[in-house]
Amino acid sequence: MSLLEFCRWLQYSAPLVEMRGSPWFFPVIATVHLFGLAIIGGAVLLVDLRLLGFGVRGTPVASLVRDAERWLFRGLCVAIPTGILLFMCFATKYYYLTFFWVKLTALVLVIVFTFSVHRRVALVDDSRVNPAWSRVVATVSLSLWTVVALGGRYIGFP
Repeated sequence: MSLLEFCRWLQYSAPLVEMRGSPWFFPVIATVHLFGLAIIGGAVLLVDLRLLGFGVRGTPVASLVRDAERWLFRGLCVAIPTGILLFMCFATKYYYLTFFWVKLTALVLVIVFTFSVHRRVALVDDSRVNPAWSRVVATVSLSLWTVVALGGRYIGFP
């Protein structure tokens, strides 16, 4: 079975036909998805702006990261399952959208980057990290998250 055939099967399965037929299901799931994205955005901006030298300067980056990571994880726990449901409702359409594949690729990259390189740099004592390196890490993070956000925007309104 090819990926396209799987998308067709998924989209036209009985539960998803029922979900699409509901006047409230898709809007509610999309709203909850955006709520999760807002939580992610807040956590990411809080840490990355601090790494860039803006924002909450009185708090060490490592402490800020530990607090924001909890919210980032919660946001991901909301956004990923709801994103999967949104995909399943129109899987065949998304299969053909370049923006979907760009968003998906950027999402995988930013999650790996966030919980590896970004985390490692952010949790080190402020005095031991080169400020230029912190700015590079924050810029990469913000760039990848921006690609994810723009990809999602253009999926909904191509």
